[in-house]
Formats: sequence, C-alpha cells, structure tokens
Amino acid sequence: MAKSIRWLGHASFILSTPGGKSVVIDPWIEGNPSCPVKLEEIEEAHLVLVTHDHFDHSGGAVDVARKTGATVIACPETANKFKEAGLPDIQIMRVNIGGSVTVEGITVTVTQAFHSSATGSCFGYIIKLEDGSIVYHAGDTGIFDSMKLLGELYPIDLALLPIGSVFTMDPYQAARALTLLKPKRVIPMHYKTFPVLEQTAEKFVALAREEAPQVEVVVIEPGQEYNW
Repeated sequence: MAKSIRWLGHASFILSTPGGKSVVIDPWIEGNPSCPVKLEEIEEAHLVLVTHDHFDHSGGAVDVARKTGATVIACPETANKFKEAGLPDIQIMRVNIGGSVTVEGITVTVTQAFHSSATGSCFGYIIKLEDGSIVYHAGDTGIFDSMKLLGELYPIDLALLPIGSVFTMDPYQAARALTLLKPKRVIPMHYKTFPVLEQTAEKFVALAREEAPQVEVVVIEPGQEYNW
C-alpha cells in the first residue's frame, strides 16, 4: 500500500501508512484558518502525535482521539492536560525526548525541538513506518546542530520542516537544516497561517535549491495529498 501525507495547514498532517494506519500530527482543526476540513470529516486515526501544548498544535488532539479512539502520544505534562480534559488514560501514551514506542506497527522516536511550552518539553518526531521508511516532523523549532546526528541515525525519506519565521526557523535556517538532516524530500510547513509568518514557500524553495540541491522540495497546499 502506498504512503501518503495530507497537509491540513500550519503544522497539521494526516499520514497514511503502508499498513493502512492513519497518523494525525499536531491536529488543529477548529479555528485553524488554513485547515480545509472539519472534525467530522476525520473518520479514522490510530495515532495522534502532539509536539507541544500550544493551541495551534494541540487544540484538536482530544477531539480527534475521542472521535476515532486513537492513542495520543505527548510529553507527560501535556498528556496530563488531555486527561484532565476527559480523555481516558488508556488512550494516552506519555513519552519523552530520546524515547521510542511502537504502536500499531509504527515506531515513534521523540527528538528535541527548541521552542517554548507551558507544560513540559517541545518535541519533534521520527516516525518509522511498517515498510521501514522514515518521516521526520520537526515540530516548532529553530535550527540546531544535532540535526546532523539525527540525519546520521535515521535515513529520512520525508522531512516536514517549519519555515515561517517569528516562532520557528525562517526559510534560510530551514534550508540549511537540509544540509544537516539530508532527507530525500522535504515539505515546508508552519507558514502563511498568520499574517506575521512567511506567506509563501518561495524563499525556502530558492534557498533549498542552493543549499541542498539533492533534496526534492515538495510544496503542497492545505488539503492536498502527496504520495511517495
């Protein structure tokens, strides 16, 4: 079965795996000006990954999990907020940086992300699918030198990198991050949602071609799906 990923705007994605599983990352559905779907349209999810507690990343986690029965993966402090919101503990998996868990045949490894959070740490995720392919969702982060080590440890097939600046990496840092991570392909995210952010991926595309011409840059619009 083919792998596909659908961008829901901002940092939200639905990843469909070769084993027929659905992984929802940083769901922010209601109130997301760039999200093209409504909550009722998300009919299936097996895992929900939350990078940190900011509303534009965690706001839909409990709703999606309640609707689908998915397991939510988050740092302990953020996970406790979900429990307080009424999500059953059986649907919550608490993790921390450096740890790996395998759920539904998918192995999720937690990486650092340099950002702020009211509860606990901010994460990125290395997601190893059933066929061995690897997706890296960087979360909200600035560039950091140990991205090079992540690229050495995990042969990344697809990287999802923020490019919007102000709250995360700007296009130049994101393009330089490609030289450290060395993914086969990259999809830019976390831009144009708010007026203060970068409004297009044009700068990132141009800089990525200069810094890492071997990386395929895939630009999709919210709602679009990419297969590889």
